Amino acid sequence: MNTLRYFNFGTAQPVLLLLARFLLIFLFLLFGFPKLTGFEGTVQYMQMLHAPLPMLSALIAVFTEVFLGLAILVGFYTRPIAFILALYTIGTAFIGHAFWHSTGDMMADMNTKIHFFKNMSIAGGFLLLAVAGPGTLSLDKK
Repeated sequence: MNTLRYFNFGTAQPVLLLLARFLLIFLFLLFGFPKLTGFEGTVQYMQMLHAPLPMLSALIAVFTEVFLGLAILVGFYTRPIAFILALYTIGTAFIGHAFWHSTGDMMADMNTKIHFFKNMSIAGGFLLLAVAGPGTLSLDKK
């Protein structure tokens, strides 16, 4: 028996969209705040990754993960910011998780590959959010 047909997604939609926003942005906030508070370390990490303009890359990472992350969480300009975060997440996958540059360490290579495809999945979630919008439990709807 299909129990989902008895679940009313219409009435649950606002809560589910709020939960989706929280789950999508949780990693950004969890790892973004330490990038902000340990900014010099963030710049050094960008240098290690050979990111273009490490200082600017670190500023972009902090702004995107913390401030745009908070905007998504509260549902402020959700659609355009979700699209920006999708592009950012794809970019970080290519810069920070380039699994095709094999190190020969099978576990490290697998970890990098997992993170690359995790980023792609998160980008897909942001694209869905850009299309669906934030729902009624958001600043966009106030």
